[in-house]
Amino acid sequence: MSELNRRRGIALLALAGAFLSTYLFLYALGYYGELACGAGGGCDLVQGSRWARFLGFPVAGWGVGWYAAVFGVSMLGTRDGIGAAGWIPRVLAVLALGGLAFTIYLTALELWVIHAICRWCVGSAAITLGIFLLTLPEFRALRRSG
Repeated sequence: MSELNRRRGIALLALAGAFLSTYLFLYALGYYGELACGAGGGCDLVQGSRWARFLGFPVAGWGVGWYAAVFGVSMLGTRDGIGAAGWIPRVLAVLALGGLAFTIYLTALELWVIHAICRWCVGSAAITLGIFLLTLPEFRALRRSG
């Protein structure tokens, strides 16, 4: 897959994640009374836990910001002239690795502390993993450039 197509794929995944996170963020702000989670879903339990906030701000809000940053950097990476800039792979690599680490932390909290699984959170985790996997060639490019 070409660098251009990978970055477009990252942008599409980030856009999907931004919509998902916006839905959860609006719920956290009180715009929805109940999440559409399906039978046996633990969404309300997860979103109502003390772990649903990070540094006093809803985790979903952080997600909206992170996905927006990934979207913006990946779209800049598709532009002629800017796409070849050395900072693009560095920023994408840092964002992807940071996002994956935070996702692993949140998933561990769901499994071993909260004892509930939010399907929306699983969707966000899958999107984040996809972004990370599409960013792996950026890590390789960084190693080659030293």
